[in-house]
Amino acid sequence: MGGEPVEIDAEEHEQIVERVAAIDVAKASGEVCTRVPHASIPGQRVTRVWAAAATTNAIIELAETLARERVERVVVESTSDYWRPFVYLLEARGLTVWLVNARDVKQVPGRPKTDKRDAVWLAKLNERGMLRPSFVPPVEIRRLRDYTRLSTDLVRERTRHVQRLEKLLEDALIKLSSVASDIMGVSGRAMIDALIAGERDPYALAALAKGQLRKKHDPLVEALTGRFDDHHAELARLLLDQIDGLSANIDTLTLRIDELIKGIPAAQAPIGDQPPGSGGDTAAAALPAVERLDEITGIGLKTAQVLIAELGLDMAQFPTPGHLVSWAKLSPRTIQSGTRTRPSTTGKGNGYLKAALGEAAAAAANTNTFLGERYRRLVKRRGKLKALVAVARSILVIAWHILADPTARYSDLGADFYATRIDRNRRQRHLVRQLQALGYTITVETPPTAA
Repeated sequence: MGGEPVEIDAEEHEQIVERVAAIDVAKASGEVCTRVPHASIPGQRVTRVWAAAATTNAIIELAETLARERVERVVVESTSDYWRPFVYLLEARGLTVWLVNARDVKQVPGRPKTDKRDAVWLAKLNERGMLRPSFVPPVEIRRLRDYTRLSTDLVRERTRHVQRLEKLLEDALIKLSSVASDIMGVSGRAMIDALIAGERDPYALAALAKGQLRKKHDPLVEALTGRFDDHHAELARLLLDQIDGLSANIDTLTLRIDELIKGIPAAQAPIGDQPPGSGGDTAAAALPAVERLDEITGIGLKTAQVLIAELGLDMAQFPTPGHLVSWAKLSPRTIQSGTRTRPSTTGKGNGYLKAALGEAAAAAANTNTFLGERYRRLVKRRGKLKALVAVARSILVIAWHILADPTARYSDLGADFYATRIDRNRRQRHLVRQLQALGYTITVETPPTAA
């Protein structure tokens, strides 16, 4: 069982710090703890704990106090959104501030649970280098993230209202969703507006169909025969007004998101730089970050915007693609106990990022590309959900390389990537063994080479 000792290098955040502070955050206040060396007794530490209000002026005063104490690092507990004023204002004063996940450091059996003791415990962990900082993007990315997240929330809310409208139509015995794939399309919207206006003749309603839906005239007549009355019309009008209002807000946010990204210098194409091998071809010149991400299979412009808002543009926060994948919780954890090793779940992670990557993976799975073939190979033995997570992970790794190098461009490896890299001799031996196991006698003949 004995083995050679392995030396593990300490990471930067594991270094011992002499002058530290920690803040246990609540809604209206924060419990502050500082630990600094004693002025006259060598090796002795001085611990001070006090409550600070979570208002702007009080936090600015706290920042001045910590600066006078020459605090080298401040740790702030990430509680809901209450940590934001502390982190933003302390950083503005020039202090080094780490946001840490309290769930990872406070679950210690047998330790009394009070705000003061929590603050002292965080300060002790801080000075001993036993905490890891969370990723907090710069100001321009945080501003962009507010817009993209609100846009995502409004799209989800609009979808809920559309579902409520569909449920209302079902209650009125109108089966429009059984014939039309999108009840909010041009044809579906015209029929619903006509129903609200008082039209009840199914033939007149079916005549409003446009495009391919015209070919389904008879099924539409059957689907539009129901009992849509005045109270259904009133409720449908309210729901449509909500949907139209949400759509207008989403369009406004979309324009604003475009403006914000254009205003970030790091998101623009580097001037005068071209990718290797372009040979001066203007068609192969470097593109803005959004357009380069849009080239990845499965990613559209909106998804690219979400990736920039959630990941930022500086990949120095994630030294390798593995660090980014681990932070996004797209790689399953390994749990080892004794001689037994078992996989665990990936974890919760960033919900907005995982949702965007999940949609991109689902779109890529239906394409005749490398990512599509990767999905089809994995789904046979791992199932749909795990195959989609694997494809999402691949997309995130590609995005890391795109964002880490402003001149990098996506190049699809092709759906035949795996097939062209098969070890023919190994594959031949495998197939021969399979046939021999079934009782066949196999003679392998090498085909003549083509002239």
